[in-house]
Amino acid sequence: MSVSIYGLKLDADGRCQHYHGPTDIIANKCARCQQYFACYQCHDALQQHEFVPISLPTDEYVVCCGHCRHELTWSQYQTGACPFCQRAFNPKCTLHHAIYFTSSK
Repeated sequence: MSVSIYGLKLDADGRCQHYHGPTDIIANKCARCQQYFACYQCHDALQQHEFVPISLPTDEYVVCCGHCRHELTWSQYQTGACPFCQRAFNPKCTLHHAIYFTSSK
């Protein structure tokens, strides 16, 4: 089963027109629609609602690796690389964590 990633001008690794560096391979899940998007800008352009961040902590899947399409938990994502295909994630994504994740504590 392949997970669907949505976005604008996606490439084979789930990179979009907004974020398309070699390590920009994470798709983020919207808490409201439960779909994966290359970025919040793509989500907001394609949906009728704004991107809603995932509440942490959670054991649920929160991101998807664009390269191998495996869903990852927060703890798997925090390792910095996909545990299934070993592709590295962009370390600068931490600058955008407040957009994609919120603390429930």
